Amino acid sequence: MAHPLDGPVAEMARRVRDRGDPFTARSLVEESLRRIEALDGRLHAFLHVAADLARAQADRVDAEIAAGRDPGPLAGVPLAVKDNLEVAGLPLSCASRILAGYVAPRDATVVARAVAAGACVVGKTNLDEFAMGSSTENSAFGPTRNPHDLARVPGGSSGGSAAAVAARLVPLALGSDTGGSIRQPAALTGIVGFKPSYGRVSRSGLVAFASSLDQVGPLARTVADAALLHAAIEGPDPADATSHAFEAFRAPAPRTALEGLRVGRVAEFDLGANPDPDVAGALARARRVLGEAGAREVELSIPLGGAAGIPIYYIVAPAEASSNLARFDGIRYGLRVPGEDLEALYAATRGAGFGPEVRRRILVGTFVLSAGYADAYYKRAMAARRALAQQFERAFERADVLLSATTPTPAFRLGEKSSDPVAMYVCDVLTVVANLAGVPAISIPAGVSATGLPVGVQLWARAGHDTQLLRIAHLLEGRLGTPAPIPALTREVLA
Repeated sequence: MAHPLDGPVAEMARRVRDRGDPFTARSLVEESLRRIEALDGRLHAFLHVAADLARAQADRVDAEIAAGRDPGPLAGVPLAVKDNLEVAGLPLSCASRILAGYVAPRDATVVARAVAAGACVVGKTNLDEFAMGSSTENSAFGPTRNPHDLARVPGGSSGGSAAAVAARLVPLALGSDTGGSIRQPAALTGIVGFKPSYGRVSRSGLVAFASSLDQVGPLARTVADAALLHAAIEGPDPADATSHAFEAFRAPAPRTALEGLRVGRVAEFDLGANPDPDVAGALARARRVLGEAGAREVELSIPLGGAAGIPIYYIVAPAEASSNLARFDGIRYGLRVPGEDLEALYAATRGAGFGPEVRRRILVGTFVLSAGYADAYYKRAMAARRALAQQFERAFERADVLLSATTPTPAFRLGEKSSDPVAMYVCDVLTVVANLAGVPAISIPAGVSATGLPVGVQLWARAGHDTQLLRIAHLLEGRLGTPAPIPALTREVLA
């Protein structure tokens, strides 16, 4: 019989709440910790394993149940948290040496809400330093490996969270998405990754990379599991002025089928003249399945939604990063490298503390904001971003959802793109524009390549229509019939 940790999250939590069932929150946490110990030496998904915290939280859940109280819809479910989100009492590193020794004083709002719903935090996951990257190779503490092929990347920047879920070390994880950092690793590891509408989920307690683009969201094995975690963490938060309540989407009746759904096919999301055959095949099958279910395809154009999104993003995001990362100076917290004077201390600390990709983006961001260049770069990029958002609004007047591939290719090999930043940036060509426009998007598994690597497809919806998007993704997921594959190394542990 399969372990409850491998089943649906709702069923997992139901069994924990059932006092007649032998499985408890503590038993789920112990199984998760056992798997982490057995597998993470090869994966490096975690930067910190919080065994004591997870056990204490599990024991509180079990005590609540014994007292006849309901601990919440995530009762006892092990949760991994990307290490740019605060968890009280645990190290917060952002996978950077510049935060050496720093311990979070509080929980991020999303962590507090997940724990209040019964989740148990088993650890902090690896990421590209300060969430800047597409492969999790930029971590100061070494790369995470893809559980389906240890010679390949899991994607980034939420690669540790994605690998932990894909390898079945945990059923749920929290990640952050600034330009695709939830959806891209989800696609490359064969799981579900959901980026909510901007402002739908609080960013309080998330270490800022690019504040107008960052969004916290779930990684899970199924859309239903992701929706449960999203429901627990979403909603306005007084501690985040950019969070707000969205008007609920009101359909004439809950959609139980795909009949009549208008699916946008965006010319600028095309995979090009020589597409990867596995990605193109998965996308074609998703279109065919939707058509067979009664959906209607609509041809659309979002002129700034394709390759043009990359230069817009790589001006806006580094500009905001340059401002946000100025706080890491060696004075208030983290690493401090002495210098002859204050300027020398700053230079020495940042030189030793920041990795090359973070330094590169800070330099780009500082340049595009500098006197004489802000008009030519930053202001033009912001004008293009506003135009892009308007183009999305017009597209959603004709379509209920958009469909695209999530990534141009399956997972690439470790080191394959490390020496070519532009090639790495282009990996995000199909994801960054959702952040620029603030719309929700989700990646779901859509099969495997000829070499056994996962492939994902992506659905997009109008800002605020997150519930509708999750419902449609759930229906497409069921019709595709391509569940998250179990890596061979995980089967060894489960045997």
